[in-house]
Amino acid sequence: MYDPSLTSDRMPSNPTDPRWTAITRRDPSADGQFFYSVSTTGVFCRPSCSARQPRRENVAFHASAEAARRAGFRPCRRCRPEEPSLAARRAEMVAAACRAIEAAEEPPSLTDLARGAGLSPHHFHRLFKAQTGLTPKDYAAAHRARRVQANLATSQTVTEAIFDAGFNANSRFYETSAHILGMTPTRYRNGGADAEIRFAVARTSLGDLLVAESDKGVCAILLGDDPETLVRDLQDRFSKARLVGADRAFEARVAEVVGLVEAPGTGGDLPLDVRGTAFQQRVWKALRDIPPGATATYAQIASRIGAPRAARAVAQACAANPLAVAIPCHRVVRQDGELGGYRWGVARKRDLLEREGVAA
Repeated sequence: MYDPSLTSDRMPSNPTDPRWTAITRRDPSADGQFFYSVSTTGVFCRPSCSARQPRRENVAFHASAEAARRAGFRPCRRCRPEEPSLAARRAEMVAAACRAIEAAEEPPSLTDLARGAGLSPHHFHRLFKAQTGLTPKDYAAAHRARRVQANLATSQTVTEAIFDAGFNANSRFYETSAHILGMTPTRYRNGGADAEIRFAVARTSLGDLLVAESDKGVCAILLGDDPETLVRDLQDRFSKARLVGADRAFEARVAEVVGLVEAPGTGGDLPLDVRGTAFQQRVWKALRDIPPGATATYAQIASRIGAPRAARAVAQACAANPLAVAIPCHRVVRQDGELGGYRWGVARKRDLLEREGVAA
């Protein structure tokens, strides 16, 4: 990456100057950090300029566009270095589309959004997904889901909350309510008061383990060093649900999860009740596709779900994962190969990987 302390206008003798590397790679992340001029053409450009690569001896670096102008160079007509970068313009375009979606009573069509951005529907759809990690349709659905969740807490009736969120018919919302809320609207409004969650705490070689299951499947697998802390975490997650201690039938499920922790990657498929945003769901699905004994970086997961710039959001989704080992966020590492963070402690992450045969 470019070092801002390198501000000389003269081409350095160091052949590995990171500024020259950024130019040869047309690296958009270097845009705005420096500019370069070409003596044979008399123009100056941003590092990501798509013009033909100049010869090194003809290049000089400048700390700002103004400095390049003072040196007698004019701005390139191709990359327009004095205007916002292409990445910045695309980000603003997508942000404007998001604002339009959020302000609309009914989700705008893809054609209308693309027309507002001055792009074809196909091109707009691709850029929007690259920037946000979601399609425009999924973004609109997620926004309306947030509105429903907020409205259910304040509206007089469930129907009022649904219509205020932009659904023009109860039936349209109830078709997707389980996916949006994880339960019926009435049960969600009551804080899951009618839901029953069975749970138990067991001891493993990695510490204490809490397993919880709803009528849909295992909804929490938590690791820690204190059973009381794990139970409080579960209570916070399902504040008004009825928590029930383990019975003999549930003990078999707990033993299955313990086996998965002791030998990750060798157990069968657990029935899971996975609750999260549309983006989190996509990340967690990608994590389950990483085979035992392998790892992937946050950037690789971002690319696999079609959101190559969302590595940080992928890391946040990993941190929000409530199903340790079953959704194997321990198999995600940093770009440099280091383990990175882990919600239940880096030592446990290292141990899990070593059990799967990964040299940590």
